[in-house]
Amino acid sequence: EVQLVESGGGLVQPGGSLRLSCAASGFTFDDYAIGWFRQAPGKEREGVSCISISDGSTYYGDSVKGRFTVSSDNAKNTVYLQMNSLKPEDTAVYYCAADLLRGGSYYYPFRCAPKGYDYWGQGTQVTVSS
Repeated sequence: EVQLVESGGGLVQPGGSLRLSCAASGFTFDDYAIGWFRQAPGKEREGVSCISISDGSTYYGDSVKGRFTVSSDNAKNTVYLQMNSLKPEDTAVYYCAADLLRGGSYYYPFRCAPKGYDYWGQGTQVTVSS
């Protein structure tokens, strides 16, 4: 059974930091990209950051470049999102998701858009407020 479990959300003051974790199981970790997405009330879900597990390629949304860092610990099948200099507009439910990049000898394009990601976690709330 495929599972993605997020943790690490919470309440933080503006300028503070949080580290989110996404623990994956039930699939071949190296064959996938793991993405972080967020959704604020009344807004569409957007891509925050994604990482290709096999080669380490990364993507960052414009609003988080220079503040967020995505990384993976392949031994633990876990992806992290380090979030620094948090702003109130970062407040949202954060989800991690998995997208197949390698199927046998076929390679799919690396992308960071919610559509097409196959498996999703339950989400973790991040609230940035004083």
